[in-house]
Amino acid sequence: MTNLLLIRITCPSRRVAEEIADAAVERRLAACANLEGPVTSTYRWKGVVEHAFEFVLWMKAPESRWNDIEKLVNEIHPYDVPAIVALPCAHASKPYAAWVNDNTDT
Repeated sequence: MTNLLLIRITCPSRRVAEEIADAAVERRLAACANLEGPVTSTYRWKGVVEHAFEFVLWMKAPESRWNDIEKLVNEIHPYDVPAIVALPCAHASKPYAAWVNDNTDT
């Protein structure tokens, strides 16, 4: 088991996703970020089924940075309840895990 997380955040626009990614990498909270989309999302909000185009932001970071990343997302993200989840990375190559840790403030 590694100490790394793969963090997934859905964003309403490319601009918001890029702003979160840039801030997380600049502050050394995440080592890198990837942006996908747009994707189509279906969800229930305030009792109504909604559809939207969103962008998926993936970030790689040590688990120790989770609270700071969550705080950053809540500061920048315009949604009342941003979808931010993390998957533990059971395995990562040793050189890659070292790179992630070297490029974040752990």
